[in-house]
Amino acid sequence: MVRLKQRKPRKSPGAAINKRSNARTPHAIDYQALSQFRYRLRIFLAFSNANAHNIGLTSQQYQALLAIRGFSSQRPIFVGELAESLLIKHHSTVELVDRMSKLGLLQKTIDANDNRRVLVTVTNKGRLLLRKVATVNFKHLGSSSLTLSKISRLLASGQFSDG
Repeated sequence: MVRLKQRKPRKSPGAAINKRSNARTPHAIDYQALSQFRYRLRIFLAFSNANAHNIGLTSQQYQALLAIRGFSSQRPIFVGELAESLLIKHHSTVELVDRMSKLGLLQKTIDANDNRRVLVTVTNKGRLLLRKVATVNFKHLGSSSLTLSKISRLLASGQFSDG
């Protein structure tokens, strides 16, 4: 097995937000844009969760499949990287991966260079279920694209003004 370089730890997303938040004060239109954006995200997440549930996946299983497939187009993902991507603790990720492996959705492989590290890949069964959910989700996003585009433009213009 090929030895992979350690990834540099990412900076917390909160750090960038805190630096910017002191610079400007949001205007009423900015609050409206943020509110609409959050609302649309929540609608999509609820739709996506229901869609996953309809084919027999939990929301967390779908998120894991998506994260692994999205991350690992070049190589398998380590359990620690999956934990970071899902924003959950390492031991919770280990349990999730174990359950998904028993269901035949994932395959675990011990890193040949470091027996403490476990690599995770999506099985054919996992890919099939992921594709079913993702296809419907893409259609849903497409139908919401005009609204999301408007919100995005409002946020991008986001020269927060005083008041």
